[in-house]
Amino acid sequence: MQFEMIAGANRGLNLQIARDIARKILSGALSQGDILPSEVELCEQFGVSRTALREALKLLSSKGLLESRPKIGTRIRLRSFWNILDVQLLEWMQGMEATEEMYYQFLEFRRAIEPHATALAAVNATKDQRIELSRIFRELCYISEHFDPEAWVNIDTQFHRMIFLASGNAFYMPFGNVLTTVFKWFISYSSKEGGMCLEDHRIIYEAIMAGEETAAYQASLALMTASKHRLGREEHSHS
Repeated sequence: MQFEMIAGANRGLNLQIARDIARKILSGALSQGDILPSEVELCEQFGVSRTALREALKLLSSKGLLESRPKIGTRIRLRSFWNILDVQLLEWMQGMEATEEMYYQFLEFRRAIEPHATALAAVNATKDQRIELSRIFRELCYISEHFDPEAWVNIDTQFHRMIFLASGNAFYMPFGNVLTTVFKWFISYSSKEGGMCLEDHRIIYEAIMAGEETAAYQASLALMTASKHRLGREEHSHS
């Protein structure tokens, strides 16, 4: 695998290097278990200092993509070690080909956690969070009437992010940030056919606002098991 020389100023070089290597790993261009070229070779290929390269490799190691071993070198770790929920990794993944499998796995993951987060939001959402959710829902209604798919993606992302934030659960809250990254390309992908499913969102919204825990859970699950949009598999979904 050959890396291209990085052009530009020294600032942020380590991030550019890390992104390049990460995208090759995430896309499968570099295989699990492969040994990277030596530091000297990599510095030559990228056209960077050893300091910048080492910072990049250290960053990728912290995300579970690489491990360095004495006398062996820097090896690409097995996928089971990758911190796939790292927001930076998710940003770097955006726009890569062959991501359909990732969309499907993301949907399965959402099915497992989002209905429960929605139920918690119905119970735990603060007054300010309910006000914000109301503002977001009004915007959803407006955008649905005016059929603006791009605007829908942005506001729908906010809607689902607010659900995780309003859950009041410290372990669910970070998913609001993960969703901000993944959700936009997930919704764009799964909503190719159009359709903004406003009524499904209305049921979720009303259940949360009414504090109806069970109804909120069921409404969220129903949204993700509906079949109005496709993921290219037997099972379909939308946002």
